[in-house]
Amino acid sequence: MRFYVSLAFLDTAEVSEIARAADELGYDGLGIPDHVVNLEKLKTPYPYTKDGRRRWEPFTHWPDPWVLIGALAMVTSRVRFVTTVYLPAMRDPYSGAKAIGTAAFLAGGRLELGIGVGWCAEEFELLGQPFRQRGKRTDEMLALMKELWKPGWTEFSGEFFRTPRLEMEPSPPPIPVYVGGLSDVALRRAARHDGWIGDLISTDRALERVARLRQLRAEMGLSMDDFTVLTPLTDAFTREHYERAEAGGITGVVTMPWMFYSGPNAGLAEKIDGMKRFRKDLALDR
Repeated sequence: MRFYVSLAFLDTAEVSEIARAADELGYDGLGIPDHVVNLEKLKTPYPYTKDGRRRWEPFTHWPDPWVLIGALAMVTSRVRFVTTVYLPAMRDPYSGAKAIGTAAFLAGGRLELGIGVGWCAEEFELLGQPFRQRGKRTDEMLALMKELWKPGWTEFSGEFFRTPRLEMEPSPPPIPVYVGGLSDVALRRAARHDGWIGDLISTDRALERVARLRQLRAEMGLSMDDFTVLTPLTDAFTREHYERAEAGGITGVVTMPWMFYSGPNAGLAEKIDGMKRFRKDLALDR
């Protein structure tokens, strides 16, 4: 089981110290969320809470993930970075591929691209991208980006994007793609790539998704051997809980260790202490 520390909703000034501590303490990765703006008023309901209210307060920090990964790569040596999740269809594929590829190059292959199709129509509109057909555009953008990341000349012709012969450097190391979402469409998309990345979810519900992913991969003639399942779990906090999740096919957990000890208002020192206590309490280093 791999353990990733979530950087969601943190003060950006704390992030480099959290990253250094994660690197030194033996955590496997850092989870980095993505929103460009936080609009005051929305017509689109937030889909991940029962009442439709967003999980964060106004003026919560949302640093650009690729700028952040480039910076954190310079102060760490082994910890990996995963976006939780980045929305390709809210950008153009060329500037997106350039930013992602540069961050992956700077991180020396420690980048894992977690993607989603998005839920906020107003944010898409503000950035000049259509909300409709975002799933199909995401599929095509991922195919195009993978071509852009290869060394040498690239040409691409799709339904949405026509790419003349060009090259984009630096060419990054391989970038695994993990797809987020709970719907069957999202799971099918994930099964075609390198992994699935979940939202806050119970272990039982996560294991149901793993079973479905196993079925979909088998239909495609693919195994689960190199497939990543990475998710926060709302009801896992003991070693036995994580062992059950791992036995069911969950390969990694995204968590905020300080929440178990100091709660959401923990200061920086309390966060790092919580990270230390979490590893000790779960005997992760034995």
